[in-house]
Amino acid sequence: MEYGDLSDFLRKRREALQPEDVGMPRGRRRRTPGLRREEVAVLASMSTDYYSRLEGGRGPQPSVEMLTSIARALRLTLEERDHLFVLAGHGTPPRMTRNCHVDPGMLRILDRLQDTPAMLLNRCGETLAQTPAHVAFAGEQTNYEGMARSEIYRWFADPDSRSLYREPELSTHGRMLASWLRSVATADGPKSYAASMVRALQKLSPEFAEIWDAHEIGVAHSRTKRFNHPAVGELELYCEVIDNRDQQQTLVIFTAAPGSESAEKLQLLSVLGSQTLDPAR
Repeated sequence: MEYGDLSDFLRKRREALQPEDVGMPRGRRRRTPGLRREEVAVLASMSTDYYSRLEGGRGPQPSVEMLTSIARALRLTLEERDHLFVLAGHGTPPRMTRNCHVDPGMLRILDRLQDTPAMLLNRCGETLAQTPAHVAFAGEQTNYEGMARSEIYRWFADPDSRSLYREPELSTHGRMLASWLRSVATADGPKSYAASMVRALQKLSPEFAEIWDAHEIGVAHSRTKRFNHPAVGELELYCEVIDNRDQQQTLVIFTAAPGSESAEKLQLLSVLGSQTLDPAR
């Protein structure tokens, strides 16, 4: 572990970021160039003391999970993330098609959508990042482990994951997810992570097995979706999907027609969510 180089790299990357780059207010009394250490710690979901000791070259070797969080907080490119891992003594992580590194360009878009439900998925349907409004809308989706990290897996393995959806989306969403998984498993091959998810779901879910046997390809998602949220009731939202082909990640954004009842409910949900998520309350 290269303490000196690691410390210098973290400091330089932190100083290169501005609060506006990560969706934070600048405030009036800011003398520190770039972000403050405590701001990076908040973005990385770790204590300020831990990050400060790490940047100061005094902390223990960080885990892979900690480095992943720091790379995301500092908006590192894939090459910069690899360099961070090498400096920390872990070597270059494998660049698998099931990529969990969040593209910094996509993160910048999310930072500007704080009051809009939006999430970033990798090609296996795992949620890599959410806006606060999406957490308030659909709950925290980044803290699952194993195959449950995938929305595709949860849809068939955990019926509670469908609680937000109303017809007709409730009937068609599973077909779309199975079609998505088939495309990835076919492209990645029988030894891939996607293929192992298929085998697990075939044993676990008779519904998935039946849909899978239909061999549907390219089932499109509906652009207008109906939901029933426990806090604000029924919502009709427009779903926009943006694909990043280079990183093989998908940004999903939910909006409501301006002036509609659903738009008012989304605004209320955003307020309710900020109150729930604010540790000071």
